[in-house]
Amino acid sequence: MRIFKILDEDDERELGILLYFEKEGSFIVELKDGLDEWSAPFLFVPYVKKGVFTIPRSDSLVWVQNRIIPPSRQNIGMILKNHGLKEYDEMKFLELSEGKCSQDSLYIKPVKEFPEYVRRRQRHNITQCVILTDKDLLCMFADETVRKINLSSLAEIKDVDKIMNNEALFETCRVGAAGYFITFNNSIDIPAGVLYKKGKKIPLTGKELLAFVRNGLVDTTQACGILDCSRQNLLYMLRQGYITPVKEDVKGNLYFKGDVVKNLW
Repeated sequence: MRIFKILDEDDERELGILLYFEKEGSFIVELKDGLDEWSAPFLFVPYVKKGVFTIPRSDSLVWVQNRIIPPSRQNIGMILKNHGLKEYDEMKFLELSEGKCSQDSLYIKPVKEFPEYVRRRQRHNITQCVILTDKDLLCMFADETVRKINLSSLAEIKDVDKIMNNEALFETCRVGAAGYFITFNNSIDIPAGVLYKKGKKIPLTGKELLAFVRNGLVDTTQACGILDCSRQNLLYMLRQGYITPVKEDVKGNLYFKGDVVKNLW
């Protein structure tokens, strides 16, 4: 990850931070608290009016693209060659221009650390997200809170209905760059801030949930050890319905420890 200050060249005022995640190729803009429709970058005014200062990756990318040479430029091949680039790269072009463009007086400057307001907001970033039944999500956040959210409560999210109506799409859910969002098929994003605000807090911490998984699940080898039996005997018990795997795999299954232990009674 790389960090850049967004500065106004006219008065060296800091407007925010641009984060770039190299592996994923994603951008996130974090605007400073207190910006209004007159001081915020024009593209982000609708967010600022709603009190949103963490910009989704889609519009963060648009902001970057508006400040660099577009890939559709007729002589883009020559431009790439002149700069020693083998392919189009938004971040490299942004660095070459220092983020300057004719639209405004903003520019970017690399820094090594997050400002405090970014660290504070990242406490609401997602660390884990698990899909449940009935289009529910269970999200763990950096501040150790756990929240449950049903997709039906997120009607304001573009294309959320597509996720609701497509189980295969729902199952592609994963956490995005640094936990700033979850994404479905890497094409439909839901910001962490929305999930944190709309989610119902569960009276468990992230550490407690992890402890449950760590202490409540056993693999095939551990199950055989508990029951003092062979893998063949465990397979027989599985086929007879005495135990039910939580997750199946050719290399071995996962079981609830309690489901295994009950066969000792």
